[in-house]
Amino acid sequence: MTKDLKIQDLESKLDMALTRISELEALVLKLSILKTSSNSSISPSTDLTRKNQSLREKSNKPVGGQLGHKGYGLKMSVTPDVIQSIYPNFCNVCGNSLTDSDFELKIRRQVIDIPPIVPITTEYQCFGIVCTCGHHQLGTFPEGIDRPIQYGENIQTLAVYQNCFQYLPFARLQDFFQKVCNLSISKGTIENIIRRTAQKAKPIYEKLHQVVSISFFVGSDETGFKLNTKKGWFWVWQTAIVTYIVAACSRSKAVINETFPEGLPNSILCSDRLAAQLSTISKGTQICLAHLLRDLNYLSSAEQTFWASDFKTLLKDAIALKQQQSAYSKSDTKALEIQQRLDKLLDDKLLDELLKNQVKYKQTITFFRGMTKLRYALFPFLYDKRIPFDNNSSERAIRMIKVKLKVSGQFKSLHQEFAIIRSVIGTAIKNNQSVFHAIKAVVNMPLPIITG
Repeated sequence: MTKDLKIQDLESKLDMALTRISELEALVLKLSILKTSSNSSISPSTDLTRKNQSLREKSNKPVGGQLGHKGYGLKMSVTPDVIQSIYPNFCNVCGNSLTDSDFELKIRRQVIDIPPIVPITTEYQCFGIVCTCGHHQLGTFPEGIDRPIQYGENIQTLAVYQNCFQYLPFARLQDFFQKVCNLSISKGTIENIIRRTAQKAKPIYEKLHQVVSISFFVGSDETGFKLNTKKGWFWVWQTAIVTYIVAACSRSKAVINETFPEGLPNSILCSDRLAAQLSTISKGTQICLAHLLRDLNYLSSAEQTFWASDFKTLLKDAIALKQQQSAYSKSDTKALEIQQRLDKLLDDKLLDELLKNQVKYKQTITFFRGMTKLRYALFPFLYDKRIPFDNNSSERAIRMIKVKLKVSGQFKSLHQEFAIIRSVIGTAIKNNQSVFHAIKAVVNMPLPIITG
């Protein structure tokens, strides 16, 4: 081998080595950027550092209540239930008796408390009589009094409220009834109360499904849970006034097809980028921009592309427009500018530039292509005041599943019943109704008649 060939060979190996070094440096950078709930869609509970993961930028405003904010404190009752009058019997200075003096109210202090809880047993005695016609007539028990002995509406409501809204597991709920309510109640009885309440709520649950299916805007999300060590999924479809939750064994499109066989043809559907959600038949689609911003936070840190930073700025500017005005016309100059900037950022030439170093910018390229396919679903919120730019309301509607799992660990049963009851609870909250009284109303409903 000649000297020139040796030099060419060494130069070729050097180029390969430098390329490999560049690839490894990019890989090391990616591995050094941990995925958290602030730069991806993973749960905040998996964060190694539990700091505030809000996407909100820092402002110059001081921490705490702002100037002009009206505070609220505990107020004294104008109609106290019990009044205890305190009079001085003698003067602390001279010792004179004050018992026959005229007193003047100077100071009031109030203590708010509840009395000890004592169960009350009501016995219904049904009498009978033989009519002059010979018929033996019995009295009629009140509606709902259909067993020799049973728990009343308040106990049933409290059991459902504590388990499905305050997330008390059965063992702790038993302890609550025993220690606080002086009532011994078995786990099986609590299960039966929840199961029976869910059966009573089934007609309401079906109505909620109907409302969702005809609503203009629907947000949807899903989250996993454990059912006897196996994986399950809770799905939510929600509007401004309705929450509808389904418990399923998978995260596939089959769940959507089973829940909404005809899709949501009247609705603008907002979700993250789950393929099953995007495949739903709908009037239109809005992608959650909060999810995209978290993904872009990661790309900006891990792959450090100007494109990711520019795209993040574009989304934030579009959100700022929404906050300035609820809706824009298609011909509005501000909205047109957003669309023009989107067209520039999704230009094929920019993709070609990224592809020149596709190993280093692999995830940015994948995100770029995803946005190209879903560009139609990025800014519908700018043109209709009823469409939000994020899917946070769906996440809030289903986040309580994670809270319950943290307390109870997993579901062993009653997951379907929980979905039904939580749909009623979520709907009550959205309509500013008392959760306790909403549950009580369901408890007082008759069991639906099963036909067929």
